[in-house]
Amino acid sequence: MKMIMKNLFILLTVLLLCACNDLFEYHPYDGRISGETGINAKNTARIENTCAGKTHISFIMTGDTQRRYDETEDFVKSVNRRDDIDFVIHGGDISDFGLTKEFMWMRDIMNGLKIPYVVLIGNHDCLANGKEIYRGIFGEENFSFLAGDCKFVCLNTNSLEYDYSHPVPDFTFIENSIGERRAGHERTVIAVHAPPLSEQFDNNVSVIFQHFIKRFPALQFCLNAHEHGISVKDRFDDGVIYYGSPSIEKRQYLLFTLTPEGYDYEVVRF
Repeated sequence: MKMIMKNLFILLTVLLLCACNDLFEYHPYDGRISGETGINAKNTARIENTCAGKTHISFIMTGDTQRRYDETEDFVKSVNRRDDIDFVIHGGDISDFGLTKEFMWMRDIMNGLKIPYVVLIGNHDCLANGKEIYRGIFGEENFSFLAGDCKFVCLNTNSLEYDYSHPVPDFTFIENSIGERRAGHERTVIAVHAPPLSEQFDNNVSVIFQHFIKRFPALQFCLNAHEHGISVKDRFDDGVIYYGSPSIEKRQYLLFTLTPEGYDYEVVRF
């Protein structure tokens, strides 16, 4: 009888735990991802398809949206009211503490965009197990895509968060990307989160990095986030301009238009 009662108690306990599973909060670093994954690969395919053959490409550069959910929702609404933008580049720091839910919350907001977007990895996105969450939701830390005749090369430059034990920047990826020139690739834009000469960048190799990226065909300019304010800097006095995007709390973003003659940009407030 005691054995029967014991087994019955165990069975009831298991059933109760299963029934109440939704009442338990998972640990924020447990890494269980729900919802859409592989976003960058899906959206780069969309960008390449919709921009193929276009001579004028317009895109937005934003970033550093961590914990700014209301501002990001307003950004999405503002962009959706336009019909002249091809895609959005998010320069990283989509999370603040590398929490799984931070990534998913911001992904769900950004998924409200009518146009495709890609997200770089930021230094805050590397905290805790954020690197794994980023890869699960968005994809590889280094990637590229072709929009019209321009190749966009998006790179992880958050060396400090890897304790210099991981190749950041990944010169092998950069070298291979230079060598893999696709049909139609006539010019290049580089996008990073932390720019050279910032505290996150491995500045032991900053000059080498600059030398490498200047080997890309017709490098137009570089984009960065991280510094939370608008900036236009010739960081190495070599004519290559780094455009820094404001954090989303400033309620501003950079709008670039590539034309056959070159490019222009403007600061848009929303």
